[in-house]
Parts: sequence; C-alpha cells; structure tokens
Amino acid sequence: MTAALAAAAGAVGFSHSTLASPTQANSAVNLAALSLGNGQLSGITTARIEARQLATRDSSRVALTGADANKKQAAADRFAKARAAKLDATKALTAKRASALATAKAAAQAAAEKARASASRCEMMISGYHITAGFGQGGSRWASVHTGTDFAAPIGTPIRSVMKGVVVAAEFAGPYGRQVRIRHVDGTETWYNHMSKFSVTVGETVYAGDQVGAVGVTGNTTGPHLHFEVRPNGGSPIDPMPWLRNHCGLNP
Repeated sequence: MTAALAAAAGAVGFSHSTLASPTQANSAVNLAALSLGNGQLSGITTARIEARQLATRDSSRVALTGADANKKQAAADRFAKARAAKLDATKALTAKRASALATAKAAAQAAAEKARASASRCEMMISGYHITAGFGQGGSRWASVHTGTDFAAPIGTPIRSVMKGVVVAAEFAGPYGRQVRIRHVDGTETWYNHMSKFSVTVGETVYAGDQVGAVGVTGNTTGPHLHFEVRPNGGSPIDPMPWLRNHCGLNP
C-alpha cells in the first residue's frame, strides 16, 4: 500500500496490524480512497484496484478449486456406489440362475432315473435287423418247431434287455450258443441267444435298453442273428411278437 494510502487508512482507523485479510485490505483501501481529495484519487484508485483484484483472484481460485474437488469427489462416490450396486445385482442374478439350473438338472436326472428304473418300461432288443424266422415254424434247421423269433443283424450289433430284470443265466447253452436269460418282475423270462459275447453277469440287475451282449453265430445257426424267446414264469415259450406288442407296446 502506498504511503498516502497507508496514511489515509490510518486516518480512518486501520493500522497495518489490523489488515490481516484481503477483505480487510479492500475495506481499508476503499475508505482511504473516499477520504482523499481529487488530487490523490488516481493513485489511490489504482492501488485499491490492484489490491482488490489480487485478493479476489486468490480467494476465487481457492474457492473454485475446493468446489471443483468436492464435485469430482461426489461424482466419483456416486459412480462407485452405482458400480457396486450393479455388481451386487449381477452376482445375485448369476447365483439365482445357477441355483435354478442346478434344481432343473437335479429334477431332470431324478425323472430320468425314475423312468429308467421303471419295471414296465420296454425297449427294443436290437436295431438294424430283419426278421428271418418266426415262432412255430418247422424245418430241418430245428429239432422241432421254432421256439422264438430270429432278428438277423451284423455280428457285433448290441443286444439289449427288453425290460428291467435280473440276469439268471449267462452261459454257453449248447444249440443256443452264448445265452443270457433275464427274469422280469412278473416272473417272465426273456432269452437272448447265439451271442458273440456277454455284457452282464449272473445276479446283475439290468434295465430296459441296457446291453446284455452282441449278435454272433455261436451254437446252431446259419448266420448272425438274435434268437429271442419269451417264457412266462420260466416255462414253455410263447410267440414273442404278440407279447412285444401287447405287453411292451413295441411293434417289431
């Protein structure tokens, strides 16, 4: 502050010790300018303007910097909260979907196992076949009449259990060749003959569609085929075709 300005400031009651802030300095300059005559107004006015501008710039800069920092921090806080909320929602949705999928998978597996274990479910014993001999046929190929139905297919074609049951025999049975016999819940036995191999053992529980062996040419046979027999209560054989249709709902 100039000497004249300082003197004027002292005249209106301000000392150097009391001008501790830009606001107080501006007040002193303003009062000093008002108390001086016209001859000194130009210099004092210049000093006042300079002092005021300096104080204003400093205070404005500090205020703007603080306000800008506060706005940025507030925006960063809002973004962080929104992002955290979105992540939490995504995690909750993922967990819900995983739980629903696990529940659905468990239910499907339980239903499939229940269906597989059903004693009444039937599956065709063989695929890719053609029938070459029926029940009751006579001829030189058999000692008496034919006791089953022949399903011709290539060697190695899988042979499957027609229904759920327990394996009561898996052995070489003379003219029948390799033979598997399965006893079902109602006591009926189904026989699978001339196989090239066994896929089950005695005492094993099998389900409809489970492989029990494969087509072969063992025993008395003129070509690879499955000789299939049905024997109620393990007794005399019956025609397999009506049994497959009426008992199992199959139409070979």
